Amino acid sequence: MSYEILLMSGVVAVLMIAPHVLIGAFAHRLATPAILWAHLFLVLLVYFIWFWSNGGQTLAMKTWRIRLLTKEGLPVRPAQALLRFLLCWPSLVLGGVGIMWALIDRDGQFLHDRIAGTQLVTA
Repeated sequence: MSYEILLMSGVVAVLMIAPHVLIGAFAHRLATPAILWAHLFLVLLVYFIWFWSNGGQTLAMKTWRIRLLTKEGLPVRPAQALLRFLLCWPSLVLGGVGIMWALIDRDGQFLHDRIAGTQLVTA
């Protein structure tokens, strides 16, 4: 997750900062915090859903040779990727409870993977 955050910093810098700097320069207005948060959420949503449903690997997952598949071992559909993305937020925000779930799960899966019907496998 740390490596994913590191790589996402570059993606976020380009896709978040550049548009808002241009809007500020030409429109002489700053985006409200709500718009900034919504834009960040949208950038992350598109990034993860695209990579998970097109090859099953984000940039960091490729480095660590981890792939996201369905429970049946098939490529993840965009709807499943969306569900996993939306479910991972409570897993993280609630003190990492969904991540710690893997310690007691019989297959070592995160809670959001269990609910979304996905699994992380070594590629």
